[in-house]
Amino acid sequence: MPNTQAEFVWTEADQRAVDTARVLAADAVEKVGNGHPGTAMSLAPAAYLLFQRHLRHDPSDADWAGRDRFILSPGHTSLTLYLQLFLSGYGLEMKDLEALRTWGSLTPGHPEYGHTAGVEMTTGPLGQGLATAVGFAYSQRRLRGMFDADAPAGESPFDHRIYVIASDGDLQEGVTSEASSLAGHQELGNMVVIYDDNKISIEDDTDVAFTEDVLARYESYGWHTQRVDWTKTGEYVEDMAELNAAVTAAENETGKPSIIALRTIIGWPSPTKANTGGIHGSKLGASELAGLKDILGFDPEAHFVIDDAVLAHAREVATRGAATHEAWNTTMEAWRERTAPELVAQHDRIIRGELPDGWLNALPSFPAGKDVSTRVASGEVINAIAAELPELWGGSADLAGSNNTTIEGAGSFNPLSRSTKSWKADPAGRVLHFGIREHAAAALVNGIVTSSTTRAYSGTFLIFSDYQRPAIRLSALMGIPSIYVWTHDSIGLGEDGPTHQPVEQLASLRAIPNLDVIRPADANETAQAWRRMLEITDHPTGIVLTRQNVPTYPRGDEGFASAELTSRGAYTLKDASNGAPQVVLMGTGSEVQLAVTAQAELEAAGIPTRVVSMPCIEWFRAQPAEYRELVLPAAVKARVAVEAASGQGWHEFTGDHGRLVTLDHFGASADYMTLYTEFGITSEAVAQAAKDSLASTQA
Repeated sequence: MPNTQAEFVWTEADQRAVDTARVLAADAVEKVGNGHPGTAMSLAPAAYLLFQRHLRHDPSDADWAGRDRFILSPGHTSLTLYLQLFLSGYGLEMKDLEALRTWGSLTPGHPEYGHTAGVEMTTGPLGQGLATAVGFAYSQRRLRGMFDADAPAGESPFDHRIYVIASDGDLQEGVTSEASSLAGHQELGNMVVIYDDNKISIEDDTDVAFTEDVLARYESYGWHTQRVDWTKTGEYVEDMAELNAAVTAAENETGKPSIIALRTIIGWPSPTKANTGGIHGSKLGASELAGLKDILGFDPEAHFVIDDAVLAHAREVATRGAATHEAWNTTMEAWRERTAPELVAQHDRIIRGELPDGWLNALPSFPAGKDVSTRVASGEVINAIAAELPELWGGSADLAGSNNTTIEGAGSFNPLSRSTKSWKADPAGRVLHFGIREHAAAALVNGIVTSSTTRAYSGTFLIFSDYQRPAIRLSALMGIPSIYVWTHDSIGLGEDGPTHQPVEQLASLRAIPNLDVIRPADANETAQAWRRMLEITDHPTGIVLTRQNVPTYPRGDEGFASAELTSRGAYTLKDASNGAPQVVLMGTGSEVQLAVTAQAELEAAGIPTRVVSMPCIEWFRAQPAEYRELVLPAAVKARVAVEAASGQGWHEFTGDHGRLVTLDHFGASADYMTLYTEFGITSEAVAQAAKDSLASTQA
């Protein structure tokens, strides 16, 4: 999409709008007593330039599919975004700026997805914005490739750019290195990043810990790099023409992502606090605020004021945006007319976020009698449904063969030049290769599903979910349907030893609000877990899979319940022989088989025993109380939970008389059968725990 703007003109009204934004930022922080005014003041010109001259957007329709995306990666400077949303007419008004960082306001301390119109994602944890933005660029390219691959560059309704403002803090975070490396590798020419190089940190000066040549690093990643230095003359001069030219050059570079290092002075033109750490995260104070207003020609005694003419000038962008939107509508209608009806229908279904009719017919069923690892079963499920769900795509952090995440026969999402002996590149391919970048993998998937209704997943070992945690938490916070595939779920991975054997990960992941953690017991539970995960569209899910083979139960036979009950989160897998259990055995994943074996021993000893498979605690908690009582009768106090992981959280279900057969120490290197035996995660231990629990209830 080459930029064809007319000669650049920066008017007095533009400058007054920018200066008003600076003053309003300072006013807002001063009123609430806390916040980050400095960066919002110095970034006001850059943000205004983007929203007024470069960003394709329509303030009357914040969700317009054809819009460019703007992501403010340093979320602490939320006012940078809020002020442009106010000036552009997205619905924020002066009262909202006055309510900054207060209960119920549309202007929380950091931008929150789904809370304020015009906010594309939640930012706050530094690095997440820029890293997730790479996922935004991924989804744009794939959607274009799916629906309009042959259109000339810049002429498709699926073409749009992703603009990012980033800070030195963002660029210090490891996740941005991971994601930026991938962005360069992918040649994402639809990305434009402005790096606010203000040399100031919370500890006052970035030189205390950050002295690298950022642009050299990004050049090595394969990015197009530029520098705009507003201090180069010895005086501070906000050369808007120079910045505009740099942004235009970045837009015209379509073969590489672009980064512009913009040298600013934080808090400019605050009289004494500009260019100090003191203006980063604190209010200016009354005298400093008055001095700022005096310098800029504002009434020092007036607060939260904007000239009507200035606001009207800024909001002219809405008129331009509406016209651009209308032109895009014409382009979209032309696409509909020239495109096969089946593809148009597919597009519309995916955009609505609907699953296709009959897709469940493709869901595999696994016969009993053959032991299958749940990771293998998961791979078979993915490939069985892939043809029905073209919106499904994903891959692993260099572990495709172990995670079983590859859609067989599909192209690799890569520029054509990136084909290898093993993988055929396709710019709109379905197979994602993240390299050994687990954190970026999660962040990129977040970007994909936030900016589109395609369904994307990332895969790695469960132990490395620790690397992904900030992105996982963010997906839960935003309520987006990212899918995480985690394999090698326990000491069952065996010989790799304790560095690779997860212990505390299940408990810690279950502690994240709004995240579903699913650990299926067998192949058919795995299939049903995928069914439910794909039906969920308002929060993330993670499926936790075995390396080792586990039994496939004879569903509907020999007393085993249907795997379709998986969606209830917990269900009676096999009931007591008399239908009136004295003991309930609960388990997840590979340990369910231990409960099944223990049940036979207990029944032989005359103890009626129920086995409950609990693949997803979160789904079970969501069930009606009547159903939960049906599965775990309150009157049955003798209970055992078995899981080869930390026992934290299980007391909720075992109660005062219950017992845990769990693992509260690190693993070791040996074959998995030896490890289960040595660590006491056995059917015999489960049976004994059941007897102990029962005795406790009778004491």
